[in-house]
Amino acid sequence: MKITIISVGKLKETYLIDGIAEYAKRLSKYTKLEEIVLNDEPIKDKTNDTLNEEIKEKEGKRIIEAIPSKSYVIALDLKGQMLDSVELANKILDIQTYNASQITFIIGGSLGLSNEVIKHADYRLCFSKMTFPHQLMKLILIEQIYRSFKINNNETYHK
Repeated sequence: MKITIISVGKLKETYLIDGIAEYAKRLSKYTKLEEIVLNDEPIKDKTNDTLNEEIKEKEGKRIIEAIPSKSYVIALDLKGQMLDSVELANKILDIQTYNASQITFIIGGSLGLSNEVIKHADYRLCFSKMTFPHQLMKLILIEQIYRSFKINNNETYHK
C-alpha cells in the first residue's frame, strides 16, 4: 500500500513540520508515504466570490495533474462524510482490499477545493464541522492515517 498526501501551500511552522515528520517516520513501518506540496495562489486583500473561485480552479488544476494514476482519491471536504477513527481504519482496509493499492488524500488551500477536484474524488471525507487551518489539517490527517494502520494491525494506540 502507498499513501500520497497532496496539499496546497508550503508549511512554515516548525512544530507542524516536526509533527508531520514524526508521524511519517512512524508510518514507514506500515506503508510508503509520499507528500506532494503544491504552490498556493496568492489571495489579494480585496477579494470576492468570483476571484476566490478562480483561485480554487487554478489550484484544482495543479491538484488533478498531481494525482497518481489508478489511485483511490479521498478529498478532505467539509461536506464529506464524517468517520470515527475505527471507521477510517476500516475504509482504508476496504480500499486496500477491494479498490486500489494506492490512496491519495487531498487537502486544499485556504479557500478549499475546486468543484473539479471534488468531482474527481472517489470519496469525500470530513474530519469535523469545525474549520481548521489547512496546514494543521495535514498533521491531523497523517496522525489519523497512522492510527488507522495501528488499528488494522491490532496494535495498541487508538484508545
